[in-house]
Amino acid sequence: MKSVESPSSGETRGANGRTPSARPTPDTLGFKEKLGYGLGDTASHFVWDMVGFWLLFFYTDVYKIPAAAAGTIMLVARFWDMGIDPVIGIISDRTHTRWGKFRPYILFGAIPYAVLAILTFTTPNLGETGKIIYAGATYVLLMTAYAAINLPYSSMAAVMTSDTYERAGLNTYRFICAFVGQFVVTGLALTLAKFFGRGDKALGFQYTLVLFGLLSLVFFFITFKTCKERVQPSASLPSSLKEDLKDLFKNRPWIILAIVGIVSFVMFAMQNAAIAYYFKYYIGKEENVQLFNVVGTVALIVALPLSKPLARKFGNRNVFIASSLISGACFIALYLPGANDLITVYVLNILAKMAYAPAVPLLWTMIADSADYSEWKSGRRATGLCFSAAVFAQKAGWGIGAAIAGWLLTVFNYIPDAKQTETALTGIKLLISVIPGILYMSCAVFMIFYNIDSETTDQMKRDLDARRERAQAA
Repeated sequence: MKSVESPSSGETRGANGRTPSARPTPDTLGFKEKLGYGLGDTASHFVWDMVGFWLLFFYTDVYKIPAAAAGTIMLVARFWDMGIDPVIGIISDRTHTRWGKFRPYILFGAIPYAVLAILTFTTPNLGETGKIIYAGATYVLLMTAYAAINLPYSSMAAVMTSDTYERAGLNTYRFICAFVGQFVVTGLALTLAKFFGRGDKALGFQYTLVLFGLLSLVFFFITFKTCKERVQPSASLPSSLKEDLKDLFKNRPWIILAIVGIVSFVMFAMQNAAIAYYFKYYIGKEENVQLFNVVGTVALIVALPLSKPLARKFGNRNVFIASSLISGACFIALYLPGANDLITVYVLNILAKMAYAPAVPLLWTMIADSADYSEWKSGRRATGLCFSAAVFAQKAGWGIGAAIAGWLLTVFNYIPDAKQTETALTGIKLLISVIPGILYMSCAVFMIFYNIDSETTDQMKRDLDARRERAQAA
């Protein structure tokens, strides 16, 4: 499909090589709106990280479900979660209300989200079969509620502003708040469960989720009240799922980002799955894994604010490439003979996480830019579909990475709760160092083919703003 409006080539450029906008546009976001948006991801991480870090333990050690059944429940729910994402994206793209396309999902999805989070960590005595059915049903419903609120939430960043650097700043706030939520869950969830339960683990987990559920309601309401959707499609083409899908798979920047999402999330899942084995069997200090995760999260939070200024100076793509290369090199360095003591391991992890941090918001910023790119080229905008399909790719990568970690442990002859062979120890070390390092560095190679640079984002913004003005005038 040909572009609705081709980029102009004869405009005067400023001293920095970028074409100035013809006149100011209301794209700058204030502190209150950025923080309000960010709190929505804090609320999301209360559930996402409780599920990711503690649900399997809760099923097997608190609710007393057989491990095989618990694993099957989580696998089925993961596939359901992946399948529901594009459906939510397609539906949200076709939503029209006085609050916008995406904000209503945050308002009306908050209560089901909070209630299902509590029910998922509740332990009715139903017998073994009844427990398995109850756990499976509540988890699948929770993942549905999570998708119904989180995907529109992620998509909303693309329609709050059309300025790529403002999006980078907005996503920086988002992920600072997200990692604060992760910090609370990884560092305090067990302590809160112990405090609330007073010896009753089941009651402790339930009350902890009551607290997280109430906080989520408050935070999502703040997100709804403080955020505004400003970017509207520039053309009133008839809604067509077939055309939206065709546009998506002709969208080169989005395809590159989907590949990068799969590869990087394979890396994250593999390393996260293996790190506990590394501390238990290689370092010999199993209790240090929680502190290791907390320190890494703090390093991410500290370095996230660098995202916007670096992107403005060097461009989104170049910062992502540098981040991938440096972070990957730090992970690979964990395999070197001298990287055996705790101090070296912690230092390399901090450096890797700080190098990786700017890429976190930029990935989501570039997904928003790819939605602009599709509209720029085709005249048709499908923000929800772009984000949901990208999330689908990332979740696929997460599932693949966790599975590969398990398969490789088997290949390396890992034996649970036993003295490991040199082959197993070497394999465990490879899983947290060289393999994820190479995978993340490979993302830099893929990003070379990402074709939205600073000049292109500026041109897209000018052209799309002009189309929207003409559409409003008509």
